[in-house]
Amino acid sequence: MKTEARVVVIGGGVVGVSTLYHLAKKGWSDVVLIERKELTSGSTWHAAGLLPLFNMSYSVGQIHKYSVKFYQELQEETGMNVGFTNCSNIRLARTKDRWDEYMYYAGVAETIGVPVKLLTPDQVKEIWPLAEMDGILGAIQHPEDGYIQPADLTQALAKGARDRGATIYRYTTVLGIEQLPSDKWLVKTDKGDITADHVVSATGNFARKTGKMVGLDVPVIPVEHQYIVTEPHPAIVERKAKGLPEMGVLRESDSSWYMREENGGLLLGPYERGAPVCYVDGPSDGSEYELFQEDLDRLEPYIETAIARVPAFGEVGIKKVYNGAIAYTPDGSPIIGPAPRLKNFWLNEGHSFGVTAAGGAGWQLAEWIVEGEPSIDMMGVDPRRFGPYATEGYLKEKNEEAYAEVFSVHYPDEERGAARPLKRSPTYERQKELGAVFGTVYGWERANWFAPIEYELDVAKLDKPDVLMNHNHPKPVNGKVKELWSFRRSNYFEHVGLEIKNVTSNVGLLDMSAFAKMEVSGPGARQWLDSILANRIPKKQGRIALCHLLTKQGGVRSEFTVYEWVPGKFYLVSAGAYENHDHDYLYKLLPTDGSVSLRPITSTYGVLVLAGPNSRKVLEKLTRADLSNEAFPWLSGKEISVGTATAHALRVNFVGELGWELHHPIEQQSAIYEMLLEAGAEFGIKPFGIRAMTAMAVEKSYRLIPRELSIEYNAFESGLDRFVHPNKGDFIGRDAVVKAREDGLKWNFVTLEVHVPGVSDVDARGSEPIYSKGELVGRATHGTYGWRLGKSLALAMVKPEYSALGTELEIKILGKTHKATVIPESPFDTENERLKA
Repeated sequence: MKTEARVVVIGGGVVGVSTLYHLAKKGWSDVVLIERKELTSGSTWHAAGLLPLFNMSYSVGQIHKYSVKFYQELQEETGMNVGFTNCSNIRLARTKDRWDEYMYYAGVAETIGVPVKLLTPDQVKEIWPLAEMDGILGAIQHPEDGYIQPADLTQALAKGARDRGATIYRYTTVLGIEQLPSDKWLVKTDKGDITADHVVSATGNFARKTGKMVGLDVPVIPVEHQYIVTEPHPAIVERKAKGLPEMGVLRESDSSWYMREENGGLLLGPYERGAPVCYVDGPSDGSEYELFQEDLDRLEPYIETAIARVPAFGEVGIKKVYNGAIAYTPDGSPIIGPAPRLKNFWLNEGHSFGVTAAGGAGWQLAEWIVEGEPSIDMMGVDPRRFGPYATEGYLKEKNEEAYAEVFSVHYPDEERGAARPLKRSPTYERQKELGAVFGTVYGWERANWFAPIEYELDVAKLDKPDVLMNHNHPKPVNGKVKELWSFRRSNYFEHVGLEIKNVTSNVGLLDMSAFAKMEVSGPGARQWLDSILANRIPKKQGRIALCHLLTKQGGVRSEFTVYEWVPGKFYLVSAGAYENHDHDYLYKLLPTDGSVSLRPITSTYGVLVLAGPNSRKVLEKLTRADLSNEAFPWLSGKEISVGTATAHALRVNFVGELGWELHHPIEQQSAIYEMLLEAGAEFGIKPFGIRAMTAMAVEKSYRLIPRELSIEYNAFESGLDRFVHPNKGDFIGRDAVVKAREDGLKWNFVTLEVHVPGVSDVDARGSEPIYSKGELVGRATHGTYGWRLGKSLALAMVKPEYSALGTELEIKILGKTHKATVIPESPFDTENERLKA
């Protein structure tokens, strides 16, 4: 057995072997895989082998696209049959909301190059003659889709990896993992020890056990998944005898199941409510090819709908019921990338669609390890999108929910209810009294919008379709809900508009305590920040700068507000959703000489945003501080008294109005909130939520990670010219952004007015394709209705030749094309006169 390797991959399922293969393909032949039993013996062997290209996530969609193409290339390369059947995949729609979902997805697919066909019920019947078409509105088809034999695929990957110099040790158990003072990893096994530069955990159901070896609480717990294989059916046997094509993978999303042919019979895979988590503490040491006892009672409603759609399914006996573990994360997407706070320890875990994702996941993780960055934006699958709050109890609830909601309509405004509320700011109950309808980010409850007091909808009176997956709202309380989800303007649309109008005319109050916050101090703090961030660090205490951490390739990794709040101590604020991600990079970039210290203070400080033309008048009633422009200009901050409390008041906000962010000791938040409401009563103060803030931000062309700001886009492509200063000295990504501008940018950031009819109920959401005379020239990154402008807006990345002001383009929203025009950046208050008032 080898004693040294460049990389040790732990886990011999399809995901681990793909990672090994792609590392070897990148030229790192000195790589080793360790598997405790036989290859595929965890979840891979019992997987149904489907290859669904459908995914609403930009990151996961790219990964799935790569896999389907790569598996066919792998077969040619190795000469081994991977069992790929290109029979296509058909998704049925029974409701208008489902069709909206498919139309939105079709736009996403077009921007990443995945072909999608629209089918009528009659066309579906031609392909699937055994299926009834009652109640079907239409369908989408992936012509390049199908299924594969997971074990054959894994063996082909193993051969390909070995052919490139990689080594695989089967029946070898990892006993411990230890990081040495040299930063190398010592992997201890029952056959000997291996020292490696990098370790990749791809251990599937064992992910939490593996993580504990290095002090990680990996946010993965498997869920039981059942599928049924029938005896052969005469009609299918006859089709095969006649040489007719296989009917393909059929998905009735509104009934939460998939079906395909299997050895002359049918295979049905439901995603049922009530499926329990399993292996909470990991499988037993002797676990191999393990299945659980089937529970057909749990599947009864899904079986009934399957028989109604495909009567042939009920006409033959059951041959076998498989009930095996599938790894899940709280949001159903895998975790692929660096482990937080550990150097050169990587995770490729949580794959609920492991066979589909394995190729792309291995490809991108190998890119990340070898090149230092992935080649596509992986924020949607980054392990650090979860934080320490994602512990066992949370995972059990959220992972069961993620499994049950696989086939739910993935509304862009959906807020799932499991494991909530978890993290609450002190004003949570008060906001609730004022009508707050909450969403969640990084475990925090945040008000999305405020409903009028006593406003509610009776669920029993809603016009809901008679399908299993028909919930378009949160779980009712006493049969009532406040919000309906949609791809269109929903019931909260007008209420959000009223919030915006009040902020614009009077003054609004918003709780943004979920912001990620870090204090940076020490004798080397200023110099270090200057060396890693692209903007200049303000030389004068109290000044504020928006600073970006770039990748070495010049893409945008993170965005921070930087404020020196006491001499030598800097306060960094970034997006709440990416706290673990942003702070992990700060820790990993720290100098080793001890000259810089980090103190995470997210939960120590709350943030209240006071914004609107009357905000100065409100704050003046509570402080002796001079709030005039001369004494307190835009982009400055100072510590002030707020009534009986105190706060660092920063004259910035994300809505484009006069205002302050009040960063205060969290224990004083309730007092400050009440004092602001009382002082603002005469000036029309009202609370507002995240949806109003976001809509106002789009009117100001403000960028967000990972939408307009992404590792895939050079900082200059994202229009960050005024925040990136190559002449200030060296910083991460400096040479790359300079070279990109010299070579010519591939994309330009633009703001678009979308010309939707006055009676329209749609706006762009992000990921819609953008055309010029029918040619795909870009993609929307964000969109909304601009209440202050009275226009539908979109932010987008387009090819430079289509970015000039006045350029006429087209954008496809929910399957319908609308005209769009490039307009000036920050179309509302272009000169920032309101911000500086």
